[in-house]
Amino acid sequence: MSEAAAAPTGVLASVARIVRFTVVMYKPHYLLYGIVWVLALEATAALVTRPDTAWTPSGATLLRIVIVAFVLLYLRMVDEQKDLDYDRVHNPDRPLVTGAVRAGDLRAAMGVIAVGAVAASFALSVGSAVMIAVAMAYGLALWGWESLSHTVRTNILVSLVVTYPVQLLVTAYVVVSAIGTGQVLTRWPLVAVAVIFAGAFLQFEFARKTVREPVPGQLFYSNMLGPNGSAGAALGCAAVAVLVDLVLVRPWDQSGIGAVIAWIPLVLLLFPAWAGWRFHAARRAEHPVVAAVLFILTLYLTLIAQALVLTRG
Repeated sequence: MSEAAAAPTGVLASVARIVRFTVVMYKPHYLLYGIVWVLALEATAALVTRPDTAWTPSGATLLRIVIVAFVLLYLRMVDEQKDLDYDRVHNPDRPLVTGAVRAGDLRAAMGVIAVGAVAASFALSVGSAVMIAVAMAYGLALWGWESLSHTVRTNILVSLVVTYPVQLLVTAYVVVSAIGTGQVLTRWPLVAVAVIFAGAFLQFEFARKTVREPVPGQLFYSNMLGPNGSAGAALGCAAVAVLVDLVLVRPWDQSGIGAVIAWIPLVLLLFPAWAGWRFHAARRAEHPVVAAVLFILTLYLTLIAQALVLTRG
């Protein structure tokens, strides 16, 4: 068989490996998170900047969801490569460790995603294209930063400070893109909106890396903050997210169904509060992550409902 005939087979094999990687490492709940994240973020930004204009998802919203979903896959591919040494020890079943996918496969797919995301974002606005490019570039910069800095690789709190901005950049992308398509206005409450989503995500981040006993060599927040300190950080982040939403939405000024929906985030604090109580009182080995997932999912769905009900057309 000639090289020309063999080449397509190599490409198809690479595509097949990427598909298998995506199935294994990009679970359906990651996609669900991306969808509700974009919807809730756009909805809340619209609610606080254009309360007199009814918000509904649009074609631009759908395109942003698709772009963010692919960019989250892109960032997952970056993580797979930058965490390779750690995974060889602690996660030996990961696709890159086992050889189920190759670094070259991931890098080629990242290139395709990057070009596609920037081109699709450019169709929304120039600002959209710039912001999504910055977010993906920051993801690559993190890879280099971690490889050069022992502290970033081994100190989980330093790593959080360095890595979390990529989430902020994707948040900024959604907001800037929605401004470019006219669904959101440039107003100061947008900073507070970013705080809501930071708090919601960070409560999950702390919860999923909190265990009762120290685990040498593993990157857990509880290794540095202690189990109660790490669990408290998760609850505190959730409380900040809810408090900021209440300040922006002002449920005490609403009436009827609007007031009911506006107060729901306060009730949702029962999820992280219950998880913290169970972890402390029952001395569970691991912090209940399911409660953290339920909090972030139900909060985002509530934010969407708030925008649908409280904006006025």
